[in-house]
Amino acid sequence: MMNEITHTGTPILYLGFSVLVVTLLLVDFLLLRTQGNHKVSVKEAASWSVVWVIASAVFGAWFWWYTNKTYGLEVANQKTLEYFAGYLIEKGLAIENVFIWITIFSYFSIPPELQKRVLLWGVIGAILMRAVLIYLGALLIQQFSWIFYFFGLFLVLTGVKMFFFSGQKSDLGDNPILKWLRSHVAISKDLHGEKFSIIENGKRIFTPLALVLVLVEVSDLIFAVDSIPAIFAVTTDPFIVFTSNIFAILGLRALYFLLADMADRFHLLAYGLAIIVTLVGVKMLMMGFYKVPIVVMLGVVAAILVGSIVASLMTTKKSTK
Repeated sequence: MMNEITHTGTPILYLGFSVLVVTLLLVDFLLLRTQGNHKVSVKEAASWSVVWVIASAVFGAWFWWYTNKTYGLEVANQKTLEYFAGYLIEKGLAIENVFIWITIFSYFSIPPELQKRVLLWGVIGAILMRAVLIYLGALLIQQFSWIFYFFGLFLVLTGVKMFFFSGQKSDLGDNPILKWLRSHVAISKDLHGEKFSIIENGKRIFTPLALVLVLVEVSDLIFAVDSIPAIFAVTTDPFIVFTSNIFAILGLRALYFLLADMADRFHLLAYGLAIIVTLVGVKMLMMGFYKVPIVVMLGVVAAILVGSIVASLMTTKKSTK
């Protein structure tokens, strides 16, 4: 029976989860308005990171209970492992996106107290984009079974590229999107608080903060194109892909503020992520004749993430001494 179940989501489940996400975002908006723009401390970021991880784990426990009650224990165990594997892959790949955000904020010299507002809108945009991409991905997989091999080859090439280009600094000044915006859109020279646009001489012009938001959204889209096929390698259940993706994204802003001041200490993590992407791609290419057990995949991903983090911290500590 387990092999026949490819979609655990129902309209009610999708609606309920969407209401939950909207509620969490509204709470975030209210907290931002109540607290005002302020620099997020490492302690605050760590606390929120723990909250989001716990929320993801609680949802995973509820999902196991639901699938166990609806489909049985074997299906519940398999689907819950798929959810946590998808969450872990997305969370790991999201760290690379965080490093890009650090580069963007540094290039534009955005004060820490304004970053929180930009990232909140960035997370909302990321959720909407990923919902569309997940729907399209599920549709393609349903219509064309060979698309798995295309995704697998794409991930292998992406992982190899990530590995060999890791550690190289990108020059945002040469970014084609940024060049186009500067030449076609009226942009003020200075920041105007948290405003994305202002009225100047009777005309509406955008602030540098708006440019930052556009680049944040573009980076989200680029990484979504990498990460969503990676999760489809773990499960073809759109509901699991959607929920694991969204929970990883919801905690992304807290993760940014947690890593913002110590990104250089995780210099080997990018290599670990590149290896994960490559292995996931290889897994997709092997799906026609061998399926890697989900428990093995989850363990390998966790081991590579932990190993690259520990190795980064150890080598950084040695170089500091």
